[in-house]
Amino acid sequence: MTLRQAQDTKAGSTSTARHVAIIMDGNGRWAKARHLPRAVGHQRGVEAVRSLVRAAREMGLEVLTLYAFSTENWSRPEEEVSALMGLLKRYIMADLKEFVENNVRLQVIGNYRAMAPDVVALLDDALAQTAANDGTTLVVALNYGAQDEIARAAAKAAAKGEITPEAISAELDTAGLPPLDLLIRTSGEVRLSNFLLWQAAYAEMVFTDVLWPDFTPDNLREALEVYAGRDRRYGGR
Repeated sequence: MTLRQAQDTKAGSTSTARHVAIIMDGNGRWAKARHLPRAVGHQRGVEAVRSLVRAAREMGLEVLTLYAFSTENWSRPEEEVSALMGLLKRYIMADLKEFVENNVRLQVIGNYRAMAPDVVALLDDALAQTAANDGTTLVVALNYGAQDEIARAAAKAAAKGEITPEAISAELDTAGLPPLDLLIRTSGEVRLSNFLLWQAAYAEMVFTDVLWPDFTPDNLREALEVYAGRDRRYGGR
């Protein structure tokens, strides 16, 4: 896998990531390259999600955060949005039992309650059924935009008192989760696309040319190896 890394690697570090986030990009291009409908690319993308969630649990990751649907994605063709919502519902219904049996806790960030009532009901049920699980936490970003998240958090902080970085952090959708260690983006694009802007302030970043449907647990392991070689100084020397 060809990696375009945000920083040079440094051998000898034994750092272990606790919280990994992924911008899952490239479903459409994967389908186009094979002369298939975009919906097929999204379907294959869901299969990649399924294998990565299982691998994250086996690797001992505490948190895996996936960028599933952004606030900007509503501008896509109605047919594509409808297909994405259908895949989301099928994924929840198909995998909820596995989450419960394997101690995976589901968490959602973003304004998912503004989505269709049937989607909200499924998510609420899944959140309730996995709330007591204390294994890997799967965080799904739905109807999520980082700028919106920061604005909401700042408004809540202001209503309670002084606006400070600590006060804003406490009101973010990710409050209570371990700090973000590693952010991965697939498909060769090198940008954050309004994802976890606040949380990524000192996160390590790995960009890969692999399209999301082709991203495997081995690709995740390689990214974690890159992360382990980084020298994280948090602005120090």
